[in-house]
Amino acid sequence: MKEFISEDDLQTFEGWLTYQAIDTSMITTEELATWRCYFEEARKQRAVSSKVGLMNLKTVPGESKYAVAVREGTDLFLVLWIRRNQKGEYCVLKPMNDRQVNLYTSYHGDGTLHHKMVKQKFFPGQKSPSFPIMNGFTPKDTGAICDPTAFTGMVEVASGVLGLGHSCIGVCLVEPGIGLPDYTWAYQVLTQTVFREVSPHVVVSIMRKKHPG
Repeated sequence: MKEFISEDDLQTFEGWLTYQAIDTSMITTEELATWRCYFEEARKQRAVSSKVGLMNLKTVPGESKYAVAVREGTDLFLVLWIRRNQKGEYCVLKPMNDRQVNLYTSYHGDGTLHHKMVKQKFFPGQKSPSFPIMNGFTPKDTGAICDPTAFTGMVEVASGVLGLGHSCIGVCLVEPGIGLPDYTWAYQVLTQTVFREVSPHVVVSIMRKKHPG
């Protein structure tokens, strides 16, 4: 798999096969035709899926919100955001085309992480200040427009950095005076931003996976 796979790559059969890790030299003509049918069906589904549009996030007293957004021409698309509520609980959320999915991870005062999707919790009781590393970003396809004024702080990422392949975002909570998280064992850290207005601090790392070996 190549280093970077963009949303635009998914618009071509060759790029889509690369994302599926399909080696055309290892499959038959009949199998290739089957994969092309899958590709055409995926394109149809993307064409009819609704865009999220402008995210209408209300201002709540005592709440902080931090965004990760990607710049595509004149558009600024929201990739994810971190919310700290009045109770000191943190939550990482991603805009989704299907709002019924409701995917998010929350961090509570006792150090417990909760992962939730479609009202179902995963890995209950896990304790960690680090949220799961996220990848597989389609900001243009999701179409969530970011309003910078709705956020306490923002990490703006240039086009061509976040994609579907090896691109990742790490979110970690760090107490004041504690060193930043070290992801270099498996990732190349492109940028690391610390939001110090809240405690624990919010650290957002934009990364890419290292090649094996």
